[in-house]
Amino acid sequence: MSIAESFRYDGRRAVVVGGASGIGAATVEALLELGADVVVLDIAAPRREDVRWIRLDLTDAAGIEQALDHCGGPIHALLSCAGVADGPDLPMINFLGQRHLIDRAVHAGLMPRGSAVAMVSSAGGRGWEEHLDALLAYVTTPTLEAGRAWIAAHPEFAGYAGSKQAVCVYVGQRAYPFGTRGVRINALMPGPTDTPLARANADVWLTYATDYRNDLGLGPSTPEEQAAILAFLCSPASSRIIGASVMADAGHAVSRLTRSFPPT
Repeated sequence: MSIAESFRYDGRRAVVVGGASGIGAATVEALLELGADVVVLDIAAPRREDVRWIRLDLTDAAGIEQALDHCGGPIHALLSCAGVADGPDLPMINFLGQRHLIDRAVHAGLMPRGSAVAMVSSAGGRGWEEHLDALLAYVTTPTLEAGRAWIAAHPEFAGYAGSKQAVCVYVGQRAYPFGTRGVRINALMPGPTDTPLARANADVWLTYATDYRNDLGLGPSTPEEQAAILAFLCSPASSRIIGASVMADAGHAVSRLTRSFPPT
């Protein structure tokens, strides 16, 4: 396989969870351009009528299993992009439901050797290392119901940041056991990105780090920029990237960490 071919998806089947809008919809477009056969799992219909759509409600455990059974295999790339900003269903939509779907897809043998998973975390998920013991207890709960019980007992992790930190810990924790099956898993941590979800919370999400981005001559990221990274993470071109949470915030977090940009 040539280097150019390693970025493409010809002959590969890609499933996009949350592919009806935002980064997920941009990921659908990117994968189609790269030659993939694309299936969208979402509660809403996708923009494109030439992709297969399976309705998925991430708050419904039985529905998750039915949607995955309906999808079937092989799944060469599973890109999990669903998310909400708040509400009582946030832990299920942002983490537990996605975990249930991914674990089931891998353990049911729907993902052959050489396949890959990419999840969407957030720059808001940074700092997970400071809560590693607690988050490990969360992401390794043995069942969906046990996960629900854990988060009910630990409401400090039930919000947006906690869910995104859980994604980062989950991909790190699953790197080895999935890797022994030939399945890679990684996460993307976007900075402020101009999506419908971000616009609904624009006073916080899209104004964050504007001083930094202004100095670089940048606005918020586009969904297409983030989708390109997700497509790379599930392509053979990234074969040695496993268990990583890739920050895509134009360098803001690391510039603050290394003090080249003064914290505000």
